[in-house]
Amino acid sequence: MAEAKPIAGTRPLAPKPMSPHLSIYRFKINMILSIMHRVTGITNYFGSLILAIWIASAATSEQAFNTVSSYLATPLGLVILIGFTWSVMHHMLGGIRHFVWDVGWGFSKSAVQFLSWATLFGSLTLTAIIWGYALSHWGHALSLWGAR
Repeated sequence: MAEAKPIAGTRPLAPKPMSPHLSIYRFKINMILSIMHRVTGITNYFGSLILAIWIASAATSEQAFNTVSSYLATPLGLVILIGFTWSVMHHMLGGIRHFVWDVGWGFSKSAVQFLSWATLFGSLTLTAIIWGYALSHWGHALSLWGAR
C-alpha cells in the first residue's frame, strides 16, 4: 500500500498525539463504581446460576438438596454466597444511583461523590445486615448441613 505523502508546498503530516488516556486521569470513586457496576452484573449472572442449582436440587430430592447445601455451607461456599450477596446489593444500589441521575438529579460534584460513597458503604452495610441476621437465626442450619 502506498504511503501518504504531503501535497506539494504543504507541511509534512505530523504524527497524531496519543490520547492522554490513563496518564492524566486520576481514578475517582464514581469511575471505579462504574467499572464495579459492570463487574457485579457479570458476577450476578454466575451467582444466579448457583442459586438456580440450589433451587433445582431442592426440587429434585432431599439428598440432592443436602449435597448442594453442604457445599455451600463450607467456608469457600460461604465466601461465595457473601460475595454474591454484596454483588447483588452493590448492583441494586448502583442501579438506584443511575436512576437518580436519569431523572436529572445529583449531577453536582458533591452529589456524585455522596451517591458514589453511599452506594459503596450501603452495599457493604446491607450485606453485613443480611448475613448477620441470617447467621444469627439460621446459623444452626450450617451444622445440620455438615459445616464445622
